[in-house]
Amino acid sequence: MYKTIFRPLMFRCNPEWVHDQTIRQAGIMGSLAPALTVCSRWFGYSDERLTNEVFGLRFANPIGLAAGYDKSGKAVRLMAALGFGHVEIGSVSAFPSQGNPKPRLWRLPADRAICVHYGLPNDGAEVVARRLAGQHWPVPLGINIVKTNHGIDAPPDSAEKIFEDYVRSVTLFKKVGDYLCLNLSCPNTETGCNFFALPGNLEELLARLNELQFACPVLLKISPTGGVRAIESVLQAAEPWRFVSGFIFNLPPGKPDHLRTPRTVWEKWPGAVAGEPARVAINECVRELYRRMDRKRYRIIAAGGVFSAEDAYEKIRLGASLVQLLTGLIYEGPLLTKRINQGLCRLLERDGLKNISAAVGTEV
Repeated sequence: MYKTIFRPLMFRCNPEWVHDQTIRQAGIMGSLAPALTVCSRWFGYSDERLTNEVFGLRFANPIGLAAGYDKSGKAVRLMAALGFGHVEIGSVSAFPSQGNPKPRLWRLPADRAICVHYGLPNDGAEVVARRLAGQHWPVPLGINIVKTNHGIDAPPDSAEKIFEDYVRSVTLFKKVGDYLCLNLSCPNTETGCNFFALPGNLEELLARLNELQFACPVLLKISPTGGVRAIESVLQAAEPWRFVSGFIFNLPPGKPDHLRTPRTVWEKWPGAVAGEPARVAINECVRELYRRMDRKRYRIIAAGGVFSAEDAYEKIRLGASLVQLLTGLIYEGPLLTKRINQGLCRLLERDGLKNISAAVGTEV
């Protein structure tokens, strides 16, 4: 029904309008206990083989909702009811942001992809923290934190303001989320994209955060560009700070060379491409990071081009302990998570493995 009826109807509409309406309706349904019960029974799937402990947190399954969908934490309950093992909201910045000018979201159906140039619109850390505080969630909640985007025409922030921006957000969220993810490389803002690639900046940020003395695990969301040298630089910067528990790769900036959609369609669109075209580049980064990191200390969350159980299992076998999706939900519909988890159980049985954790890194 989704592919034959709902998706064709939605794809006739402006993609950002569809996204906004979906979040609005999800927020309403998430406040209704009967709706949550029905969704959990319909979309949920439980199997002990999928349970795993990561960052000291228990995950009922390895499939999570990636940041970028629920930008301001308005739909967490319904997203959890769709069978996700965890939900990551954001990116959230210290201060509210309108993001980049519209249009800023496009579909590329031939590539099972979207082109994103949102520029991190969100309600701001204070509002979002107040919205989430004091609530108990059925799955682990991650909060993706980023520097405030003041607009394309705004002058670049100083280093001091960038550090203060992150510190303010972490201070507000350190007792709200089950884990925090520091987005250090958003590919669709005009300023600050490469700030943490400069020597000493990541070390300085982590040193300042260490003074906050918080207990929840922290992930670093890093650029997939720069190759092995960039990966080793991040690992070196993170080494002294025990609160850093893992990593996730962001979208590659710009457009990949192998798009099926004709260049004349997308060549004037700004932004980065999410979905199937990002899969290969992200997978190679996951492999190289897993080879080099301290596997007793760090864990990887992998996102990018997950449309099936085989896609998710590939990332797990390359070193990811958890997998996230977003674009796949747009093209495959809300039953995707259930189908992936069912498929993962079949793949574990095929390989003679008793738990999903036993598959992590087996291809490396």
